[in-house]
Amino acid sequence: MSTVRVLVGTRKGAFILTSDERRSDWQVSSPLFAGWEIYHLKGSPLDPNRIYASQSSGWFGQVIQRSDDGGQTWTPVGKDFVYEGNPGTHQWFDGTQHPWKFQRVWVLEPSLSDPDTVYAGVEDAALFRSSDGGQSWQELPALRSAGGHLWQPGAGGMCLHTIVQDPGDAQRLYVAISAAGAFRTDDGGATWRPITRGLKSLYELPDPNAEVGHCVHSIAMHPTRPGVLFMQKHWDVMRSDNAGDDWHEISGNLPSDFGFPIAVHAHEPETIYVAPIKSDSEHYPPDGKLRIYRSRSGGNDWQALTQGLPQRDCYVNVLRSALAVDSLPSCGVYFGTTGGQVYASADSGDTWTPIVRDLPAVLSVEVQVTP
Repeated sequence: MSTVRVLVGTRKGAFILTSDERRSDWQVSSPLFAGWEIYHLKGSPLDPNRIYASQSSGWFGQVIQRSDDGGQTWTPVGKDFVYEGNPGTHQWFDGTQHPWKFQRVWVLEPSLSDPDTVYAGVEDAALFRSSDGGQSWQELPALRSAGGHLWQPGAGGMCLHTIVQDPGDAQRLYVAISAAGAFRTDDGGATWRPITRGLKSLYELPDPNAEVGHCVHSIAMHPTRPGVLFMQKHWDVMRSDNAGDDWHEISGNLPSDFGFPIAVHAHEPETIYVAPIKSDSEHYPPDGKLRIYRSRSGGNDWQALTQGLPQRDCYVNVLRSALAVDSLPSCGVYFGTTGGQVYASADSGDTWTPIVRDLPAVLSVEVQVTP
């Protein structure tokens, strides 16, 4: 029988939640790296026992942890993230230029093709790669040449928070940066270009059709259709059918098109999930009702998924890395909240159960299925 691991990063440590494939009874680990902000945990798709964690502190800085036994023991690996050459400056909130300064690692993305390769997205926004299991890190500096001097922080910082790999083409990567936009490389990071045509940012940018500066919150892809991308933007849920060359809105009947995460069903490429939030100033669910919305038509037509979720007096948020799916035949869906709850659905979102209710604020949720 398969084992399901839910990897949870929080404001005060990490937790591993474990069940069998029935996903009805869960074991909750003790806190890992207690007291530290854990922005992201992610397991290798090639070696499920290898898990990486981004451990961050305003006092003690950045640590990258690696486990080779499924999270039972951990070893610190390389933590030096040095921009290549002179990174120059980027735009600040008031329009002035500020120098690039490393702050923290937001996301870790193990390679789909090499068990020792892992990518890291950092703040201030840059993409790093390790080819030795996280022991050393090298920047892919060409990304900053895609209008980097015009990038500026979003409310949460100027962070590269999303890395998507094309499973059929190891040279193609997508990244998303808040608040700069979405970018694609087709040559392994040697060159990059913005992929923002069709994005509108009427409130955030003086020029709503600008090539860079759009606040992209998350991007998702189904591995069987790598040319189809789904995006949760600052406002608007978007879709591209040509690898990001063009985007069109699919917000449809959502109660709000503001939100942070987006995910795709493991076996249904046209089934997508979002977590609408009332607005960019009121980070809680519309009407105080916690609802995940599902579209089974690739967007526009959305259904509220509510069974088992609080439908009154609920004012939590679901952050950009806190929604994930598993690969079991009956696709499981999982999300965590800033109130410390982690919810699971073993039936593609039709019904929900809280795995745990009282964790620190949840920053990230990832899922592994192991034999």
